Amino acid sequence: MSDDPAQPREGLRDRLTDGLYGLGWSAVKKLPEPVARTLFRTIADQAWKRRGKSVLRLESNLARVVPGASPARLAELSKAGMRSYMRYWMESFRLPTWSPARIKASIDVSDAHRLTDGLGAGRGVILALPHLANWDLAGAWVTTDLKVPFTTVAERLRPETLYDRFVAYREGLGMEVLPHSGGAAFGTLARRLRAGGLVCLVADRDLSASGVEVTFFGDTARMPAGPALLAQQTGALLLPVTLSYDDTPVMKARIHPPVEEPESGDRTEKTSSMTQALADAFAVGIADHPEDWHMLQRLWLADLEPREDRT
Repeated sequence: MSDDPAQPREGLRDRLTDGLYGLGWSAVKKLPEPVARTLFRTIADQAWKRRGKSVLRLESNLARVVPGASPARLAELSKAGMRSYMRYWMESFRLPTWSPARIKASIDVSDAHRLTDGLGAGRGVILALPHLANWDLAGAWVTTDLKVPFTTVAERLRPETLYDRFVAYREGLGMEVLPHSGGAAFGTLARRLRAGGLVCLVADRDLSASGVEVTFFGDTARMPAGPALLAQQTGALLLPVTLSYDDTPVMKARIHPPVEEPESGDRTEKTSSMTQALADAFAVGIADHPEDWHMLQRLWLADLEPREDRT
């Protein structure tokens, strides 16, 4: 038995976290939809009023996306952002009960031919998305309306039981889910793509040493190298995707033009160029709908690294 008093507290916190998510998936989907919508909007507004670390970080990130915005405008955006974030959770808790017809009616996809043409040609396709709106709903549309299975990766969460819940949830929507850690995911993704399959990756934040530095809203951030490397190694089509909400129940999705592999340069140079192109496409969607970008964590290197003027 450990003598560390923090361990029992962490264990209790982990069990509480897992229990709350379990309650969400079991109870929220049973609520009448107007009740669920009102409940989650209330949760969003209360979280916003508390001005906790996540809300302040969201506001700080939005200040980069909307330069020159007044404090009142940033507060308005962060409030809308928390409502968008809670809409994501409300939909996610209820998504396993939605019929294929309901899923199809809940998303409007522009330029879907870029995806279907690539798959129809027998070419593997990589969809790369930022944390905009509801990427799980977009995935459910792919598996139910297009009837195309795909592979993705999931970050390991604490506690392990919570990670297992997320894997089961996404597998229930027709996705193959690989753990982000362990090093084997890249090889499996490459095999799926070489077989003409589909891979979907959320790709706007990477704090690891292997992340690629990009210019993003005028400053330096890191994004994962995986999408660009996979495209180079397998010849797969690399398509950026951005999502957004509006005042309707229908989420909007846009499949952007493919990111092409440069004709010259070594692997590092090509990966940098392609990842920058992804970042530029993400920036278009985020700038159009900043309130739907659910980035409640630090992203830019200037926010991560100590500065010389700090004490």
